[in-house]
Order: sequence, then C-alpha cells, then structure tokens
Amino acid sequence: MKENFFRSMTWLHTWVGLLVCWVLLLIFFAGTLSYYRHDISLWTKPELHKNVIQSYDASLVEPELNKAQHYLAQHADGARDWRINFPTDRKPYLSYSWQTQPEAGQRRGQFIEHVAQEGQEQLITDIRQTKGGNFFYRLHFDLHYMPAKIARWIVGFCTMFMLIALISGIVIHKRIFKDFFSFRRNKGSRSWLDAHNVSSVLALPYHLMITYTGLVTLMAMYMPWAVITAYDGDSQAFRKELRPSRVQVKPIGETADMVQLTSLLPQIQQILGDMPIRQVVINNPGDRNSRVNIYKDTGETVTDRRTAIVFDAVDGKLLNSGVEPDSGAQNTHDTLIALHTGRFSGPALRLLFFISGIMGCAMIATGTLLWANKIRQKQQKQLKQGNKATFGLRLVEGLNLTFIAGLPLAASAFFYANRLFPLDMVNRAQWEANSFFLVLAILGVIACFKRTLSVWRAVLALSGLSLIAIPLLNALTSDSNLLTNMSQGQWSLAGFDIICSIIGLCILFARSKVAQQQKQPVKPQHNGLMPDLPLGRSAMNKEA
Repeated sequence: MKENFFRSMTWLHTWVGLLVCWVLLLIFFAGTLSYYRHDISLWTKPELHKNVIQSYDASLVEPELNKAQHYLAQHADGARDWRINFPTDRKPYLSYSWQTQPEAGQRRGQFIEHVAQEGQEQLITDIRQTKGGNFFYRLHFDLHYMPAKIARWIVGFCTMFMLIALISGIVIHKRIFKDFFSFRRNKGSRSWLDAHNVSSVLALPYHLMITYTGLVTLMAMYMPWAVITAYDGDSQAFRKELRPSRVQVKPIGETADMVQLTSLLPQIQQILGDMPIRQVVINNPGDRNSRVNIYKDTGETVTDRRTAIVFDAVDGKLLNSGVEPDSGAQNTHDTLIALHTGRFSGPALRLLFFISGIMGCAMIATGTLLWANKIRQKQQKQLKQGNKATFGLRLVEGLNLTFIAGLPLAASAFFYANRLFPLDMVNRAQWEANSFFLVLAILGVIACFKRTLSVWRAVLALSGLSLIAIPLLNALTSDSNLLTNMSQGQWSLAGFDIICSIIGLCILFARSKVAQQQKQPVKPQHNGLMPDLPLGRSAMNKEA
C-alpha cells in the first residue's frame, strides 16, 4: 500500500489498466464492430446485394414454409438439422440452411446456406466462404488461435481488471465534472490526460454497464460452484431445468416421415398471435426422434430470451408451448445479457452504443499513450545523453503503435481480403481472419525497430485511406454501390460504406494532428536508429 488511500487507488488504477490494456483494446474494438455483425456479414457476401433484401410478410409464411420443406428434403437429406430463417431487421432476407453430420472427431458439421431471391423461384447457392461479422463477434470473447475456454478465462480476467480500473478511476478523479469541460491542446501529458478524462466520463455509464454485463454473460463458467453444489455436478440437468425448450434430442436411427410444417401454423399462431416468426429449426429430420422448434422474433424487447415452441416432427404433437416459469433472477440475467448485446436496440440506440464503444477504445488508447509519455519524460536525461529508452518503455510504445494504429488497418485488411481473395481459395474464410492478424504481426515487427512519429503517420494514413476507399472497393467488386444502395433503401449496405468512410476521415484527421507535432533535430544513436519520439510533444520538450 502507498502512504495514503488516494495514492493507493492511483497506483491501482494505473497498473490494473496497463497490464491488460492491449487485450482490452482488442476486445473493445471487436465488440464495438459486433453491434453491426449482421450488416458486416451481408456486406461480405456481395452475391446477396441484389434482389434478396426483403421484409417479413406474415401472409407469405405458409407458402414459404411449404417451399422450404420441399427444398430441404431434396437438397439436405441426411443433415443433422434444417433451418428456415425468415427476414428480420438485422438479417433482412429469407434463407434455408442446414448442418451436415459431423465427421469423426468433430463437434459440429458444415453449415450450408442458400438464400431466396425476392419474387423469384431460384435460390442463390453460390455464396463465398467468409467469416463475415461473426469473426469480430467471436474475436471479442473467444480471441483466436486458442481453445475457447482458455480464451474466455483470459477475457474474463481482463474484464475484471477493467472493472477495477473504472471504479478506481472514479475514486481518484476529484474534479470529474470540471475536467469534463477542459481540454488543453498541445500540452503534452496534460492533453493526453484531458482526452483520457473526456472519453472516460462522457460514456462512463456505458463503460460500467458493458464491463459488468460482460462478466455476467459467462458467470456460470467463472463461478460454477452454485450449480455444482445444487445439481451434484450435473450441468446438463441444470441447463435442462433452466431452458426446457432447448434440450437437445439425439436420433434413434429409425426413419419416419415428417409432418407437414404448414399444418402446425394454427397452433403456432394461437400461441404467438401477431408476433413474427424468426426461425424454424428441425432437429434430426427424417428420424423418429425429430423435433420442430419455432423461434419468435422478439424485436425490440429488452429481455431477449431465446425460447422455442417445440413440436414432435413426426405426429405434430405440441411438446412445449415456449412459456417458461417466470423468474425474477432469470429475467434480470436475460436483461443484463440483452444490455450487453444490444439486440433490442433500434438504429439510433445501436449507433449510440457503437459510438460509446469507440469512446471506450479511445479511453484505453489515451491511457496507454499518457503512461508512455510520462515515462519518457522521466527518462529525458538519459535520452539526451544518447542512451536507449528502457525495455519497458520501448515495449509499451511498440504495443501502442501495433494496436492503436494497427487495429483499424487490420480490420480494413480483413474487408479487402474478403473481396480480393479468389473465390475457390482453400480455407478462404480462415485466410480472411489470418490477414487481420498478419497485419498486426507486421506492424509488431516494424515497432520492434522503429516507433517514430513518421511511422505513426504512415500507418494512420494507410488506415484512413484504406477505410475511405471501402465504398469504391464495394462498387468495383459487387453489383451494387453506395449510391444505388441509398436510392434503393438498402441501408445495411449503405451504412457500412458510410461508417467506414467517416472513421477513415477521423483517422486522417488524427494523422494530420500527428504531423503537426513539433520535432527537433536529434543525434543518431550508435545503432544508426533515430531516438523514439512519443505520440505527443517531442521527447526533448518538457511538459508545459
């Protein structure tokens, strides 16, 4: 402990934030993009940009169910499950998909999706392999290249540190409201502290909410002892009691004809009323132990609970009406999950969540830059004598360059790979993800040798220009462009292009500010490299 409580909290805030800040930045960055997961997925499939976007129409449910069942019986015989996906606000097209039987040693089979064209009998079957927006969604809690369970423990550890950093930051911020209205330009560390304060305070409710609910989403894994004690370690029994409608059934190997799905509509409409159907899932089609699961579209309901109306797929008997016991604890849990995912939000609120997520990234980035700037100022004397910066400082500045300037560039590399890689490329979807990490790796290697302002300017310029050119990339590699999408009201596609361009312009603006930083002539070190300059005032200048 330090000599007083305030200094102890300051020390705690600094180190719990610094130790995990770059992983947190990756989590925040990927999580922020996940608010537009389905929009990104649609953009990464240009085959679906024409004649597929449509709205839900209750009058077409019966003929579409009949057509879907006939189509799946012809093309997905022997599949593990069938799925009929109706149009929603987030995923505005009708599609038929199925999962093949998993091969030996695999947990899941291959997912195949065919998309219906509006007003046409023909389906789009030749859709490129891509991870789409699901890459960023999975990245923000499963990371990549490692087992999911280990990754989630790492994410949970970093999230807990984030929560501690937020609380300790509130405690030590004595002038939280006064500093919110203060921003001093060109004042070295003072300017970075002001930027850190503003980005923290402006979206503080969001930061607290998203961090706490992030822990809640995986609380059963982080704190399993209540379930272990109450159910004698039988987690399957716990899940069965918690979600009876989601209990998985296994095939028994006896073939049986399936009930006509349209015959179930009167019972479905009696239960759902006017609420639209989001998805129909048939488990073990063609087997006697087969089930039909009907999922409703909860729309903008805050408590987004994925419950199913379950029928026996052979005789059509209703097995579960989708009404689960009302529980205050369950409702609270589901509401917290919905707050984290933002699935209930309309366009305006979702945009606000997205902006708040960007401010979270800014909060983390300015904190690391502030720390690096202060440490470099403490080492000014030895730097003036021509000595190297300490390893710790060089490491922090290298990671800052790699993640702060590199993440937008890595994301744009993912989108360019999606459009430029050959369609028949082996493991194409995985190589899209690889391109994201390859860019970060290349920047990491560059940062090992050079971290000067010129490198920052080059990376920021490349990031900004590549994002601004996204609408041009889309126009050249698909049958749609920004203007036609806007004129046709396809705002999922147009919005993606617009947001990319706006972020690119913001990055170029940041690059122009970096270009204005004062630089003084410095003496080369004995290794021929120029001394590192921080992203702020010159390393030779004292804080004003």
